Amino acid sequence: MKLTAKGRYAVIALADLASIKADRPITLAEIAKRQEISLSYLEQLFAKLRRNGVVGGVRGPGGGYFLARPANQTSIADILLAVDDNIKATACKPESLLDCTGKTGKCLAHDLWTELGHHIYLFLNQVTLDDVLEGRVGGLAGNDGLRSLGQQFE
Repeated sequence: MKLTAKGRYAVIALADLASIKADRPITLAEIAKRQEISLSYLEQLFAKLRRNGVVGGVRGPGGGYFLARPANQTSIADILLAVDDNIKATACKPESLLDCTGKTGKCLAHDLWTELGHHIYLFLNQVTLDDVLEGRVGGLAGNDGLRSLGQQFE
């Protein structure tokens, strides 16, 4: 499973939004400038985030966006799912009778990849924007042996 640019940028933009302790909505232009993300790309992402209830918005002068829920109640999984990022580790489509190899039935490792997708979702659902901002994410995966193994894939 590879997180797409869409998912990465959505998390970065919302972390930026959450880090600003303002009593006003934040414009996408501000986020775009700070994070060096295309304004038009942010507009597309925030339209999905707003539609899915992750952010709220105010139109007009003085308008912008704000988190719909506090950062400690906004999970990374919520963000990724809102922008249609794929959290599953299989290429199989549940509505199809074909597996990830294009054949009928399940591929030999289907259950492994399905379970991995569930674990990824559970992990991302437990991590909030606040956890990211406060640096509480490092080490959540487990012991040092697993962390050093994970460094190979970064």
